[in-house]
Amino acid sequence: MKKVIIDAGICGFTTTVEAVSEDGMEATIHIQSDCDAIMKMAIELRNEVDAYEICLGKVSTGPVYETARNSCHHAACPVPAGIIKCIEAECKLALPKDAHIRFIDDQLINN
Repeated sequence: MKKVIIDAGICGFTTTVEAVSEDGMEATIHIQSDCDAIMKMAIELRNEVDAYEICLGKVSTGPVYETARNSCHHAACPVPAGIIKCIEAECKLALPKDAHIRFIDDQLINN
């Protein structure tokens, strides 16, 4: 089982994703979020998903992003990518590694 916690940023919402796979091809996912839009997306996604269909497609394609288009209203939301990262790590399609987006203060860049 792999579990990720996604802090979406300024909205203040936190999402937890768990993925479990027996064969590395199909994964069962469980999503819990403070965000109503993400919970709507979680309901639309099947609990049992095809890891290859989700993880090996092009950016912004596949079932996760299709459901996000119907429920998320913020293009920069990191939750869909976090869901995919969790599934791909559980199915051994990528190694688990944290990803970050950091804002750097201009003064730090210039000094």
